[in-house]
Amino acid sequence: MDARKLTELLRATIDPTQQKEAEGQLNQIHKIIGFAPTLLQVVMSNEVDLPVRQAGVIYLKNLITSNWADKEADSGPIEFSIHEQDRAMIRDAIVDAYTLPLDLISREVFSQWMDVVRQIADRPVPPEINNPDLDDDERAELPWWKCKKWALHILHRMFERYGSPGNVTKEYQEFAEWYLQTFSAGILEVLLKILDQYRRKIYISPRVVQQSINYINQGVSHAFSWKFLKPHMFEIIRDVLFPILSYSAADEELWNTDPYEYIRVKFDIFEDFVSPVTAAQTLLHSACRKRKDMLQKTMQFCLEVLTSPNADPRQKDGALHMIGSLADVLLKKKIYKEQMDKMLLQYVFPEFNSHHGHMRARACWVMHYFSEIKFKSEQILVDAIRLITNALLTDQDLPVKVEAAIALQMMLAAQPKAQKYIEPLIKQITLELLTIIRQTENDDLTSVMQKIVCTYTEQLMPIAVEICQHLAATFSQVLETDEGSDEKAITAMGLLNTIETVLTVMEEQPQIMSQLEPIVLQVVAHIFGQSVMEFYEEALSLVYDLTGKSISGDMWKVLELMYQLFQKDGFDYFTDMMPALHNYITVDTPAFLSNENHILAMFNMCKAVLTGEGGEDPECHAAKLLEVIILQCKGHIDQCIPSLVQLVLERLMREVKTSELRTMCLQVVIAALYYNPALCLQTMDRLQGNFDQSTEPLASRFIKQWINDTDCFLGMGPARPAAVNECATQIIPSLILLFEGLKRAYAAKVADGDDDENDEEESDIDEEVLSSDEDEIDDANQEYLEKLQDKITRTSVQHGYNVNASIQDGHHGDHRSDVDDDDDSEYDGNEETALESYITPLDSDDSNQDEYVVFKEVIQNIERTDMTWYRALTSLLSPEQEKALQEIILLADQRKAALESKRIEQSGGYAFHSQTVPTSFNFGGTPLSR
Repeated sequence: MDARKLTELLRATIDPTQQKEAEGQLNQIHKIIGFAPTLLQVVMSNEVDLPVRQAGVIYLKNLITSNWADKEADSGPIEFSIHEQDRAMIRDAIVDAYTLPLDLISREVFSQWMDVVRQIADRPVPPEINNPDLDDDERAELPWWKCKKWALHILHRMFERYGSPGNVTKEYQEFAEWYLQTFSAGILEVLLKILDQYRRKIYISPRVVQQSINYINQGVSHAFSWKFLKPHMFEIIRDVLFPILSYSAADEELWNTDPYEYIRVKFDIFEDFVSPVTAAQTLLHSACRKRKDMLQKTMQFCLEVLTSPNADPRQKDGALHMIGSLADVLLKKKIYKEQMDKMLLQYVFPEFNSHHGHMRARACWVMHYFSEIKFKSEQILVDAIRLITNALLTDQDLPVKVEAAIALQMMLAAQPKAQKYIEPLIKQITLELLTIIRQTENDDLTSVMQKIVCTYTEQLMPIAVEICQHLAATFSQVLETDEGSDEKAITAMGLLNTIETVLTVMEEQPQIMSQLEPIVLQVVAHIFGQSVMEFYEEALSLVYDLTGKSISGDMWKVLELMYQLFQKDGFDYFTDMMPALHNYITVDTPAFLSNENHILAMFNMCKAVLTGEGGEDPECHAAKLLEVIILQCKGHIDQCIPSLVQLVLERLMREVKTSELRTMCLQVVIAALYYNPALCLQTMDRLQGNFDQSTEPLASRFIKQWINDTDCFLGMGPARPAAVNECATQIIPSLILLFEGLKRAYAAKVADGDDDENDEEESDIDEEVLSSDEDEIDDANQEYLEKLQDKITRTSVQHGYNVNASIQDGHHGDHRSDVDDDDDSEYDGNEETALESYITPLDSDDSNQDEYVVFKEVIQNIERTDMTWYRALTSLLSPEQEKALQEIILLADQRKAALESKRIEQSGGYAFHSQTVPTSFNFGGTPLSR
């Protein structure tokens, strides 16, 4: 498509005399592949007149709106849609096409927009929509309340992302100061008016209340905005937050009419993002943690409610809700921490026997949040466990049981002594929990089950099969009821994870595992058979667990199922398959080798990945799998070695972007050298003509690359073709480098083990509140943002790009997790990578091969049998390298002695043949008297 001709056509569309003809020509050519990207190119060109570009962008907008998505026709010809090739080109370029003129964001224009948004938030709604006969859900959806909701959302987002001094990057610091001082008074005045209306029982939609509270929460951190809020904050806590946090009439109606829906709403993580209750908890916590006197006033108010003879249960619920929301703050304040036992005994424990179900549920909820309390008396812990357990097992209200189960999990996690008091009833608790999970399909409860299974593995062995059957049946029920629901998907995933936990803790019990296997296989077969792709990862984890110790005949059939899955759904899930595939090769190698289709399936999957376009991460896994096959099946797959070597060498001849993939491919060839040096070298000689026209032998090029990449390897192979002579002087220095890295890796592994044994002591220091003229500054977050900004700028300069964009505070935004993934400031080079977890016979602790000992023996053998070659290897070593070589030899002797000692210990210890034990010992002096 010619961009110049298209430009002239667009120019003609703005000429009245040529418009009709030009539009006709555009309609004739717009279906040609390349039209849409060329149109975008014209629109982006600064050399084209602005009116022409405007005409082009309008045409492009209409074209994309009408023809972007693929269309299907029941009958007749299929309607036109933009070709996928064009769509890909547009996706690649579209972001660059967007520009925001700076004059649109001047302070004057910005102030005008902020004033418009503030006025929308402040404007009264028409009186007629305040009709109490209207349903609240319908009223919240009226356009007036939606406008207010979005206005407040804009205000909060602007304040949070750009107007919060101390929480933005340097370039926004001046703007943040200006924003805070310019807009705080006017906006907070509007928000206080909205909350005052809510206090006076005038209807305010829940989202407007939520966004108002969110903005005020942001303002609590800043001294400038706090001076406006301080006179009103306690009234906000008492008259706004307290009613929101109290049990409402709507809660009661839902509890009574549909307890399952009540549980779903209260535990819905998505609801938290829009709930006034969550916003109220957050503001209460911020004000009491950060600002002086707020905690004391709030606790005094809660105490008055709890001790008032006239307080109804709903108000008591609100007071306990507030206290529980402040649990972590209270447990760090000495004055309150010492009274918490008394508070629980006096105000919480009695509510376990309340006639009101919601108060029994609240008592469980409070124990959940105070689970980390240090009880002064163990008897209080005993009573707490008894009350929670009783609520779980005997209460008639399902929401109470759910809260009790979660409280029990938290007590188990935080109170080590709780375990022995729960143990006598653990079977009843487990079976009751399974029933509740089946009834509610609540994801939080699957986490409770996982905790219980891990804690009481031995006690639950007799009912492990029953547990697994229950979980599998519930999983099937969840899939059948509503396959498209996000909440159901989360619950189903939790059930699969719980089944995996059961398999993991029972893996040393072969009799139980043999009974669990058919139950779990039904779940796996359902997922694979119905192509429920969102659960493939979990299903493959279950296959991994079922093949960890032994592989049954049915599990070999699952390998066939996995191969079919790979062929059907591509290699998107190859990396998820990898742990199970590794088991199939290593756990029962004779059975793996007994059927050539097993090896063929593995080879075909690796070939598809290494010759496909899936990216280098799955390619690394494919190469690793080939290496495992070669080393695990040493001496049994001679006929396969040429194909495996050819596959990775062909991949090395194409572009390789990462050193990891190059290293993985080289390691396959190294493994082949270790397997059979002659066979591997013959294969490389035979393949010489298959690649480029280079006269250099393939083996020579491979070995040079191997030595060049020494720092990337954790192993070496025994081979010396003629090409090695060319690199003789580089071999020992490369191996010294390798052993230095290996030494650091061993040291790091020991250090990690020591670190795991050291428990961090809990800090018991009171958190300082902010004075009225003090801001809360997130120094760590600000430093992180600035460091990231510097990194982006540096990288862009290195690569010739001029990047003017900056990173905003992502603490509450959508992109923080993305940039975290790229930040390597906390990268631990000694941490085991995913690929290193797939061990080969050479990596096994049971292997008799020690790399230091093998190296010493090889060097000594060369020195003894081929002095010329030995001199070639060592003649150019520097004094530092000679010293390092001697240290490696010394370490080899030490490791050999340690291996021998370990071998003797494993065989039953040292044998002492003396049959009599002397009764006295004389070390050259007077015998010790008896």
